[in-house]
Amino acid sequence: MTSSTNRQHLENKWDDTQASEMSEPEKLLYRSNLLGSDKRITNYGGGNTSAKVMQDDPLTGAATEVLWVKGSGGDVGSIKMDGFSTLYMDKLNALRGLYRGVAFEDEMVAYLPHCTFNLNPRAASIDTPLHAYVPAKHVDHMHPDAIIAIAAAKDSKALTQRIFGDRIGWLPWKKPGYELGLWLSDFCAKNPDAKGVVLESHGLFTWADDAKECYELTLDVIQTAMDWFAAETAGKAAFGGAVHTSLSAQDRRAMAARLMPAIRGYVSGQQHMVGHFTDSDAVLEFVNAKDMARLAALGTSCPDHFLRTKICPLVVDFDPAKPDIDATLAGLGDAIADYRIGYQAYYDNCKRDDSPAMRDPNAVVYLVPGVGMITFAKDKATARISGEFYVNAINVMRGADAVSTYQGLPEQEAFDIEYWLLEEAKLQRMPAPKSLAGRVALVTGGAGGIGAATAERYLREGACVMLADIDDAALAQTYAGLSAKYSADVVRIVNMNVTSEEAVASAYRDIAVEFGGVDILVSNAGIASSAPIEDTSLDLWHKNMAILSTGYFLVSREAFKLFKLQNMGGAVVFVASKNGLAASPNASAYCTAKASEIHLARCLALEGAPMGVRVNVVNPDAVLKGSKIWQGEWLDQRADTYGTDKDGLEEMYRDRSMLKRSVLPEDVAEAAYFLASDLSAKSTGNIINVDAGNKEAFTR
Repeated sequence: MTSSTNRQHLENKWDDTQASEMSEPEKLLYRSNLLGSDKRITNYGGGNTSAKVMQDDPLTGAATEVLWVKGSGGDVGSIKMDGFSTLYMDKLNALRGLYRGVAFEDEMVAYLPHCTFNLNPRAASIDTPLHAYVPAKHVDHMHPDAIIAIAAAKDSKALTQRIFGDRIGWLPWKKPGYELGLWLSDFCAKNPDAKGVVLESHGLFTWADDAKECYELTLDVIQTAMDWFAAETAGKAAFGGAVHTSLSAQDRRAMAARLMPAIRGYVSGQQHMVGHFTDSDAVLEFVNAKDMARLAALGTSCPDHFLRTKICPLVVDFDPAKPDIDATLAGLGDAIADYRIGYQAYYDNCKRDDSPAMRDPNAVVYLVPGVGMITFAKDKATARISGEFYVNAINVMRGADAVSTYQGLPEQEAFDIEYWLLEEAKLQRMPAPKSLAGRVALVTGGAGGIGAATAERYLREGACVMLADIDDAALAQTYAGLSAKYSADVVRIVNMNVTSEEAVASAYRDIAVEFGGVDILVSNAGIASSAPIEDTSLDLWHKNMAILSTGYFLVSREAFKLFKLQNMGGAVVFVASKNGLAASPNASAYCTAKASEIHLARCLALEGAPMGVRVNVVNPDAVLKGSKIWQGEWLDQRADTYGTDKDGLEEMYRDRSMLKRSVLPEDVAEAAYFLASDLSAKSTGNIINVDAGNKEAFTR
């Protein structure tokens, strides 16, 4: 299938010594995690596993058979014990007498909670009957690319027989649910020697009466398919052969950085979307191929792929041999509008009387010849996972079309999966999005106390954040803490000198590729110096102006370019200082530069308003905790200015404030959150003082 990766042997990771100490449910968890650890076996969130276990009934004490099965929405690779549903097998078998036929199969889902064992709160999945009605003790349902390539081929039944003989059977396409569970039960009754079944356009079921035997059987069946494809496709050009040549890695990222903010602006009408870029070998092989457009138009086959990637991708009009990115950008709006029209027609043609309202009509996947694949979704993890699923689909198309003819799901079947009432109910149960969901923020001075606290405040509200700083060690430390807490998907770092035009522009290209664009700029990079005017050198003056004035100008200018391209508004927050309003002795360079920031913000508020871009200022004072500017000469200089020592400086600042309170980075972050969020949607050109009260800094 895929060149080298799929020819590798699947590793048997089962450890008898480790497993010997486990209960049957623990072996199920062990098996599940092993299977889910290899994406050649199943995709993220795809497939499920089960075990039928004898346990004591909590009411009667009598031994009863219990089905342990992966619960709704889980992932076998990362599932824990509480991710499994547990149900009485005798009650699941009793459901057969309540079944009224395929027209009423969805109502059977409502009966599953009545079968719950031991008050387990984990909701059972739609695939529960498929596991329950296989007579074996252990069942694996996986979505390996090699098997789905068989399942998605036009002659998948014949291929299944050719590859596996009678060992593995075949069932035609049927939407997951109770009816398919009965089909599988009937197959097992009629084929008692079979070890599994290929479900057309869906995946693989395998079963055994021992946990280890089931695990090894699953690996063996998948390996057999992988080896067969490797032999059958050896020497064959994939997808009809290449008709385009990839740009260099650097140029691919540069093109993605131009395309992604423009696409983001077009597709974020209903909510802010986040992007992901992939230019792996598998993706480039596909986007450069002769048959790419034909295959892409057919859509995906496996329901798991389809639900993540929509009916089909949008192929961007771009010729890597004659790269004209301006022409591509000029045509992008019409191409996306045409996709929406096509999606509307798909919905209108397939909708039923009780179908949910049409959802977002924009594409999820964007294929760019010579460049790669771009995916957009409501959050970074979903955008990334959608891209992974489309890579699965590429692998499937490669195999199926090489040995047969690839076929996607029929349009009506695809619609019935996408707009399935059970799927809609699952979507309606999802929690409301957080206040900054889908927003992307760039925070300069991101490794310092205020920058890190602001980044964390944004992350807590669902934003993606890129931290920019010149201190690599501090950046790495801040990244480690935030990514561990909020996931590596949503945090990026970049070394950026705010006084360098190229460094600033490069950082914005990075944020465009990593997240799709930017919505929030927090200009916070800082320096502080203290000297009487007669001792203030020209170099010191220029250094303050370069970082605190020119630096704020440069990062704002690049932000405005992206804001204009995206055409979806934005927010700029300057972290200035009380000293921008209130004069301070022996700090003329610092105070003047901070005053420059405040007036720049006012000017940008005027320019940004027609675009819906708001520009506001936070003025902190005496934030000592976590601040790097208080770790060097500035601390000694200010202590000397005010006739105190280092230990007494914080107390002095606190006592001089009107409220007699210390100002912390988290206090400044709260103001930066307010000014970036929709809570301040009608505020621009404003200043919030976070200084515990200083009448000299009053803005009126």
